[in-house]
Amino acid sequence: MKLGVQELIIILIVVIIIFGPTQIPKLTKMFGKSVKGFKDGMAEEEEELAAEKKAKKSESKKSEEAASEDEKE
Repeated sequence: MKLGVQELIIILIVVIIIFGPTQIPKLTKMFGKSVKGFKDGMAEEEEELAAEKKAKKSESKKSEEAASEDEKE
């Protein structure tokens, strides 16, 4: 389902009628803050996942090294 130019214009007119021209800047500011918060949360989650992967890799390397040392003895 695609939105064309006519549909977007109708939606814009309805938004202006419902919220009024004075409320639209406030709504866009709140929307921008929400999007920024969402992006920050996603970035934080990606960093946590990367840190967990790194920790798992280092643990597996340590266990492999310990196993190889046990085999040598």
